[in-house]
This record gives sequence, structure tokens and C-alpha cells, in this order.
Amino acid sequence: MTEQAASPTHYTDIPKDDWIDRRLPARLRPYARLARLDRPIGIWLLLFPCWWSIALAAGPDTYYWPNPWLFLLFALGAVTMRGAGCTLNDILDRDIDAKVERTRNRPLPSGAVGVKSALAFLILQLLLGAAILFTLNGMVIALGVGVLALVGTYPLMKRVTYWPQFFLGLNFNFGALMGYAAVTETIELAPILLYLGGVFWTLGYDTVYAHQDRQDDAAVGVKSTALTLGRKTGRALIVFYGATILLWGACGFVSHLAWPYWLTLAAAAAHFTAEIRSLDIDDAADCLKKFRAHQRIGLILLIGIVAGKLW
Repeated sequence: MTEQAASPTHYTDIPKDDWIDRRLPARLRPYARLARLDRPIGIWLLLFPCWWSIALAAGPDTYYWPNPWLFLLFALGAVTMRGAGCTLNDILDRDIDAKVERTRNRPLPSGAVGVKSALAFLILQLLLGAAILFTLNGMVIALGVGVLALVGTYPLMKRVTYWPQFFLGLNFNFGALMGYAAVTETIELAPILLYLGGVFWTLGYDTVYAHQDRQDDAAVGVKSTALTLGRKTGRALIVFYGATILLWGACGFVSHLAWPYWLTLAAAAAHFTAEIRSLDIDDAADCLKKFRAHQRIGLILLIGIVAGKLW
């Protein structure tokens, strides 16, 4: 392992006087923060693979436009399941979060919510997610039940491997399979390639995100790709994002997507290149900014798939 500690992060990821503080009753605020409703970037990163595959599977019955009803259902599912995943993560990591500058003010380590209340909130979100899942076909239901094993084990990965970001990628991009199955009731090569590309994409952007906490993670014994890669992060990102573009390109090829898709894929490659060249892994604010910019990658690829199908 390469030990390269970042400078201390003298900030919290709990914003002050945001819409949650201004608009929600005091009793609901900690639950909104448990579900990370104050930081929707995670919802988008979970949702875009679902939308990509729904768009990829669109056929002549919808004039090659993605199904808007499925877009809505998967959006609701992404909000619910991302919230459930964050709640589970915070329950398991409450002692670790209390020792990390950025996370010590989260609802559980700060005492704003008790463990029993957080567990009840987790169960409520899982029930809502199940209600959405069971409106879809049998293939999607089977995939949704199967992915629970990944969701349940991911928060523990940072304790046993320096590659928890890989397991996050397996989780966050599973919608690339589920969205396609929701339209076609099958899993084919194209969504598998889309999914694998998304796994490498997540491996890249979450490594960047993890550099915010390098020093604290090393102190408390939490593992991450940021710690194991250290100063080699730039070279690793070339591999991760290069694999992303190759796999997404293969997806476009086997799907016979038209030229607009390739234009947006080139734009994504340019974005990755600019990120790698300008990234400062010792600047937590820069790492967070680069991480958040990946919402644009999700949107760019969605536009490319829709346009590539319609052309």
C-alpha cells in the first residue's frame, strides 16, 4: 500500500441553513440527512445507469423514445434505495463516522437520531422500494432481490479490502441491467457492457471522492482505493476511465447506435481527460468538485443513447 495522507479536512458534509433546515420540521431533518436528500448527486449517479438502459432498450413500440413511466418509477426507486443504502451505511459506520472530521456531525454520531429509529427508517425505505419493485416484471424483481446481497455487504467492504469502490460500482450500476430488463424482460450483451463500463466509471469517481478522507481513514483503519493508490491515482484513473470508454463504446457498437452517441462518448472522454490532468488529490474541495461533475457524464451519455436510437 502507498501511504499518502491528505491534509486535514476542516469541514463537514452537513450543510448549514440549507433547504432541509429552512423547510422541514425539526423532527424530520435528521432523517432527510440520513437519506442524503441534501446531497442529490448520489441519487443521480444511481439513477443514470437505470435511465441509460431504459433508453437503450427502447424499440419501435415507443418510436425509440424511452418509456416515461419507467423513467419515473426508477427515479422513485433510486431516491428510496439510495436513501436506504446511506442509512444502512451510517448505522454500520456510526463509530467510524464519529472519528472523521467530515462525517462526525451526521445524525447518528451526533446523537440526532438513535440506532433504533434509524433501523425503523431503514425498514420503511426498504418497504417503499419493494412496493416500487413489485410493479415491474418478474425478471426485474429477481434482479432487485439479487442485488440486495451487494447492497447489504458493501458497507463492510472498507473494513476488509482496499477496493470498496469496486463493490460500490457493482451496486450503483446494477440499474443498467434492471432498466433493460424492465423493457425487454431479458438481459443481453449490450446492457452487460453498459454495466461493466459503469463499474469502472464508479471506480474512478469514487476514488477521487475518497481522497477527501485519506488522513482520517488511515487513522481509523478504514481502507480505500485512495489509500492504496496514493500518488498513482492519476495513472489508475487513466486505466479506469479508459476501460469505461472502451466498454461503453462496445455497448454502442453492438447496439448499432448512430453517430450522436459517439459524439457524446467523445465528450465524456474529454471530460475524463481534463479531470485527470487537473485533479489535486491533496485538495479536498477539488476532489469534491471533480466528483460532483460526474453528474454531467451521466446526462451526456443519456443524451447520446437517446439521440443514437432516434437518429
